[in-house]
Amino acid sequence: MNRDEILEAAAQIISQKGFHAASMQDIAHAVNLQKASLYHHVSSKQEILLALLDRALDMLIQQIEQVVNLPLKPDEKLRQAMIVYLQSMLEHRDLAAVLLLEHRSLEPRYQSRHFPHRDRFEKLWRDLIQQGVELGVFACSDPGLASKSLLGVMNWTITWFSPQGKLSAAQIGDEFASLFLQGLLKRECK
Repeated sequence: MNRDEILEAAAQIISQKGFHAASMQDIAHAVNLQKASLYHHVSSKQEILLALLDRALDMLIQQIEQVVNLPLKPDEKLRQAMIVYLQSMLEHRDLAAVLLLEHRSLEPRYQSRHFPHRDRFEKLWRDLIQQGVELGVFACSDPGLASKSLLGVMNWTITWFSPQGKLSAAQIGDEFASLFLQGLLKRECK
């Protein structure tokens, strides 16, 4: 048994039960350990939560940074970032659920370790939008607000997405990008 296996099991249990209802005993049982043996790998449920949040953010930051570094126009970068983000979130749904729904369960001493990581992730999106503004591609007075609204729309996808639905994660990301970039207003053809 290793730490990665413990974290994977913990993500599944926490996403199903919620952080407060999930117990260390549940996690130990899922990985066939005695509860006391689990503490040889992790010191607390808070440590597990922080590790899961870090794991999710590390994965997402790496993937979004790859898109940001592509030689694309800002609107195409944003579209690709949205597609990659939704695919990652929906492929790692348990981890995503913990990131999006359980971060508020962190105790203050762990929040101070988590917030800089979260802020780095949000800055990627804000900077991507700001770059589009600076290049005259986007008309946006507040890239921070725009990035928060964009993430808000995408984040809740984990609550309703169905792999058996008519659209894949990539197709939903593409549709969201079109909505975000073009809006709902009908344009006159010239």
